[in-house]
Amino acid sequence: MHKYIKAIGFQKISSEKEWNQILREAEDTFTGYERISLEENLDFCEFRKDFGVDIGICSYGQIDEKETFEREYYVPYFYGSGVTSYADIIVEKRSDREAYIGICEDAKVGVSLIFHLQNGMEYMKEFQLGRIPKASTSVTLAGLAVSGKILFPVLKSKEQERERKEESRNRMMLLTAAREGNEEAIESLTMDDIDTYTEVSKRLLSEDVYSIVDTYFMPCGVECDQYSILGEILNMDILENRITGEEICVLTLDVNELIFDICVPMESITGQPEIGRRFKGDIWLQGYINFP
Repeated sequence: MHKYIKAIGFQKISSEKEWNQILREAEDTFTGYERISLEENLDFCEFRKDFGVDIGICSYGQIDEKETFEREYYVPYFYGSGVTSYADIIVEKRSDREAYIGICEDAKVGVSLIFHLQNGMEYMKEFQLGRIPKASTSVTLAGLAVSGKILFPVLKSKEQERERKEESRNRMMLLTAAREGNEEAIESLTMDDIDTYTEVSKRLLSEDVYSIVDTYFMPCGVECDQYSILGEILNMDILENRITGEEICVLTLDVNELIFDICVPMESITGQPEIGRRFKGDIWLQGYINFP
């Protein structure tokens, strides 16, 4: 069973038999369907089933000339809102299955964001038709979390907040210049990192790390599209899984000035989520490329 199935409200499904029954019913009563030809008499197919607003399961597999579908794998999905980034996006095919990952080079975060591509079938069709845009397009990111913790915000004055935003903009400009090979920018970033390390080391002697680090976005585990995040809650909503009745909390987060939505089961959150507080947890990052 897929680990992040629990993130969309299937925490109480424990047996493979029960889960396979849900998958078969979802493929028979699908709410979305995509199909693309791979070779003669063999197509690749996606069955999408919604179990709530913007949440559901996609089953992927091959379908032959007799319309017999053989499932290869399935993934839960959660569609985020708005546009997360306009940075350049690279798409690569996974080696183990007919699926794609996206790589987003957004200077706000400082690392390459790798995400599971939600509209991989659309990408395959656009690629076959030769309509993949060479120019930068936008992406809507979303995260699935099995659990998480709520932390209080870091107390900051208006002046401190203004200085933080200015420092963030300056760092983003330096990162952009460094990626283009600017040696002065690389040297400046190196010195800034040394100064930051020294200051943080001194403050850790008397302060908690989460009072020093406001937000973070860093890789987690062995999978390339899983991250550990800490972000400020900008908005929140409650969804319900129509099958299980479980409540799912949808949080809009500001993580290193990257704004995107995540979903997490309400009963798996430690603490009370509120706007202005912070969410800490591990997510599986997904993304939807907004083709023109």
